Amino acid sequence: MKMSSPAALCVFVLLASLLAAARAEDPYRFYTWNVTFGDIYPLGVKQQGILINGQFPGPQIDAVTNDNIIINVFNNLPAPFLLSWQGIQQRRSSWQDGVYGTNCPIPPGGNFTYNMQFKDQIGSYYYFPSLAFHKAAGGYGGIRVLSRPRIPVPFNPPAGDFTILAGDWFKLNHTDLKGILDSGNDLPFPDGLLINGHGSNGNRFTVDQGKTYRFRVSNVGISTSVNIRIQGHSLLLVEVEGSHTMQNTYSSLDIHLGQSYSFLVKADQPPQDYTIVVSTRFTNPVLTNTAMLHYSNSNGVPAALPPPPGPTVEIDWSLNQARSIRWNLTASGPRPNPQGSYHYGQVNTTRTMRLANSRVTINGKLRYAVNSVSFIPTDTPLKVADFYNIQGVFTPGSMPDAPSGGPAYLQTAVMASNMRDYVEVVFENAEGSVQSWHIDGYAFWVVGDGRRAVDAGEPSELQPERRDRPVHVAGVSWGVDSDIHATGQRGDVERSVGELGQAVPGPAVLPAGILAGELVARREPHPQERTALRPRLRPPDQAALNSVSVS
Repeated sequence: MKMSSPAALCVFVLLASLLAAARAEDPYRFYTWNVTFGDIYPLGVKQQGILINGQFPGPQIDAVTNDNIIINVFNNLPAPFLLSWQGIQQRRSSWQDGVYGTNCPIPPGGNFTYNMQFKDQIGSYYYFPSLAFHKAAGGYGGIRVLSRPRIPVPFNPPAGDFTILAGDWFKLNHTDLKGILDSGNDLPFPDGLLINGHGSNGNRFTVDQGKTYRFRVSNVGISTSVNIRIQGHSLLLVEVEGSHTMQNTYSSLDIHLGQSYSFLVKADQPPQDYTIVVSTRFTNPVLTNTAMLHYSNSNGVPAALPPPPGPTVEIDWSLNQARSIRWNLTASGPRPNPQGSYHYGQVNTTRTMRLANSRVTINGKLRYAVNSVSFIPTDTPLKVADFYNIQGVFTPGSMPDAPSGGPAYLQTAVMASNMRDYVEVVFENAEGSVQSWHIDGYAFWVVGDGRRAVDAGEPSELQPERRDRPVHVAGVSWGVDSDIHATGQRGDVERSVGELGQAVPGPAVLPAGILAGELVARREPHPQERTALRPRLRPPDQAALNSVSVS
């Protein structure tokens, strides 16, 4: 029987709706990774390295905004293993973050499938192993998140896109380094620097004369900041950890632990081979590694230019550079609207937390502490204990809000906060070396810095910077304002930058003083808040932030 016209129309609309729904789901990318030990020779000495699918560094993840990433990791090591995704915001999936406070380790011979979405993210990041000092054996790789095709990008498509994973390296195996730390002693001085797993002149990046190329550089090291520069070429900074920047030109860039920068290089010089230099910052001696920028029509002729000089121990130089980085508020981010177009009203902080890091000795061993508390892990990950309400694993509020000045002690330190509170956090560093803090699971705007302590609520003289990654501090103190949200959804946590001034997404290295900013929760509250490893440091200062709802 012939179907009536209205019925046929209803069927057509239903089929069209189903097809639209099927097309609306974001793409999936599937990976299978086998993690093994293997012999590597990054500095000419045989070492036991961590390989992923036989590669060191591991495979690069290439994705597009909103892609769903499924990675089945098989642990063939004789020890538990986890991977963490530096800078991936894990919206509503913080249990995929891959640190001990969030995940149960993957046991030897076992596997775990990471399932996460790069929701509303673009930019340059990397992944790394987070347990047992495995990072000192490799196991890291790059993450590149491209904008969707219809989203405008504030520069022309480059002719090529290169990833540089740079960082310090030790000739000792990671087990020996871990043993040094566990015995309560300092780490030795690094033996060298690596660029994409190689020593000097182990990498060549080929370019065509007259074209422009994008370089994404991440500091994947253990304890050292680095500086990168290219002989005869300028670096046009365009992105820092997922935020487009005002396009300033630099002769070199400081990149600190855990940070990722993206810059454009135009091959506008005579057809020769040019040296890419990566060197350590704030160290004596200065370590250096080199790679080659090879013009395809150069016939291997080296550039007749002196090697590009770089900064060495100057902290103010790095501070001034960080201050020069500004957020491009008119450029689109992951969505087709300017990065500075969101409006959220007034930010009223209701609480101030002062977190002071210190180098201490407990039970005859060197440790680091926050507010005199040196973190010790539990058998049950904090996220699991919180989710299942397992008693006796941790106590919310066991981390004091301010330094006590008393003797240091061991504890599973957990701070407590109420959901949707705006919390100002002030980080204080009385040590003589640059410190690296990783506020896991939060993005924030830096709104001030200086060489003195700033009272809570005092206006800042520094225009804010928006950050998703670690910030480095040298000197007395710095601080941030935190908005605690349990949902971690973008609409809940974005707010106006109008009262804060022009946002700056870049990191900072600061002399004695304060760096104030605003933390923005980007997912469900993460239970672990920790610093990255630094020189002469046993496993890092750690604390957990527990967010609770109140009626």
